[in-house]
Amino acid sequence: MSAESSERAPHAGTGASYAAAGVDIEAGDRAVELMKEWVKKTQRPETAGLGGLGGFAGLFDASALKRYERPLLASATDGVGTKVDLARKMGVYDTIGHDLVGMVVDDLVVCGAEPLFMTDYICVGKVHPERVAAIVKGIAEGCVLAGCALVGGETAEHPGLLGEDDFDVAGAGTGVVEADRVLGPDRIRKGDAVIAMASSGLHSNGYSLVRHVLFDRANMSLDQQVEEFGRTLGEELLEPTKIYSLDCLALTRTTEVHAFSHVTGGGLANNLARVVPDDLHAVVDRSAWTPGPVFDLVGRAGQVERLELEKTLNMGVGMIAVVPEASVDAALTTLADRGVDAWVTGEITERGDRATGAELTGDYAS
Repeated sequence: MSAESSERAPHAGTGASYAAAGVDIEAGDRAVELMKEWVKKTQRPETAGLGGLGGFAGLFDASALKRYERPLLASATDGVGTKVDLARKMGVYDTIGHDLVGMVVDDLVVCGAEPLFMTDYICVGKVHPERVAAIVKGIAEGCVLAGCALVGGETAEHPGLLGEDDFDVAGAGTGVVEADRVLGPDRIRKGDAVIAMASSGLHSNGYSLVRHVLFDRANMSLDQQVEEFGRTLGEELLEPTKIYSLDCLALTRTTEVHAFSHVTGGGLANNLARVVPDDLHAVVDRSAWTPGPVFDLVGRAGQVERLELEKTLNMGVGMIAVVPEASVDAALTTLADRGVDAWVTGEITERGDRATGAELTGDYAS
């Protein structure tokens, strides 16, 4: 987003100018005007009436935290990686923000934290106001889906370092959780069930491998129609990351949850292992689901071994919930009511002599 432009001319004068050096302050100001309506849609009660775009900092009314006995603030930051290059090549800028929000807020919710607000950072080679506003539109829409406010941000114009059409995005978020309700390894017990929530596709991880395989090795093009997708390759690859934060929070309200795991870089097993205690082990059965066709395409086109795919891509699972066996039915019902495709895919067992905290077993369903 852009509450301000990061490179402001210190004074006017003769001779060399900021504009001649490649920084267009007026374009940055126009971008701010274009994005205001979208940012306003993300307001929460704690941000209403507290300043607006153009200030030096975003404000959030922390008195709302008084209802907590011992509020713990959670923070997370992330980007979207090389997926932004595909957005640039396709000229589609209003979905990449969903990816950014999903990467941040779904890290926050893993510990049980409610996302409160986000800030963003957009770095461009040249400010194209409509393009920047479209990126922020996507970020704002993602914040609405996550239930958090977009309270500030920055647009930095870096001529000479980036090409005129190049850009990157990053963001940071803050959430809150009651101290005695923090989720994680300490709550997990032997016999707990592992519930998988379907991803919307590749999400925002592994695109360096995907781009190498599909474009460098298979010589595919973004506008190529792919029968299995029912759309072009580019449209499939730009499918926005699913945002699970409100779904996960709904689970914590309707049933007992011991842990979540956000499946990002490193794949399902590695991310699940991060929330499993040292004496326990998560066994995930591949036969419980069939990865979407995009994962099969990447594997076939690059002759990528299954284990390499699994440690790079989410393989169709974007979020994991670990719940007591007695909570399975309630959890699945809650997720189904919210339109989330979910299924039991494994269980928690004793670690024994296993070297890692989680493993995938069996073969994927055909």
